[in-house]
Amino acid sequence: MKSSGLSAETAGYLAKLTGEPPRQQSLWLEALTHGSMGEQVHYQRLEFLGDRVLGLAIAEWLHESGNDSEGKLSQRLNALVSGSACAEIARHIGLPPHLRLGKQARDDGGHDSDNILGDVMESLIGALFIERGYEAARDLVRKLWADLVARGKGTSKHPKAALQEWAAGNKRKVPEYTLLSREGPDHAATFVVEVAIKGIGSARGSAASKQEAETQAAREFMERFG
Repeated sequence: MKSSGLSAETAGYLAKLTGEPPRQQSLWLEALTHGSMGEQVHYQRLEFLGDRVLGLAIAEWLHESGNDSEGKLSQRLNALVSGSACAEIARHIGLPPHLRLGKQARDDGGHDSDNILGDVMESLIGALFIERGYEAARDLVRKLWADLVARGKGTSKHPKAALQEWAAGNKRKVPEYTLLSREGPDHAATFVVEVAIKGIGSARGSAASKQEAETQAAREFMERFG
């Protein structure tokens, strides 16, 4: 049976989190409801919206915070809005007990799933945006993400790790590396590697080792598409 409203505990939690009591309980109920509940309305549409609001809020923040290049800004942005970052924030603010999951999802550990926690974190941002506008959503993002930004998340990541995180943050398949050629004697070999992400594109790198060629390809990909 569909619940008619938020529990008093969850309503109080949301009021403390956002600074005022929820105005549209059905909106916040939707934001916390997983598809496993079997209800027609669940968090996916709000997650779609919240993902964009979060990206804009973080991009605006990073842009005004320094003079980093577009590539570095993209690297930081993708790290800060990644599913793992959203899940980290969700755990930090005590969100798991307020998720509405069906029995199977609960039994499968849904309350501690990075995917679910990250998605619901974004859906809450989407709900706040609808109810109180962009400024309120941006203020919440800046409050909750302050520690990750201060810690410099995404500033010094290895190119291959940065590319993988970028792919995950943009809901793309993992990067695929292909050795295209190896030329020259062992003491002076040159490796050419291509990295590709389906639906995005590819880039190449060359170096004296296969590992370094992969690194160069990942760096080139991020500069071109990131």
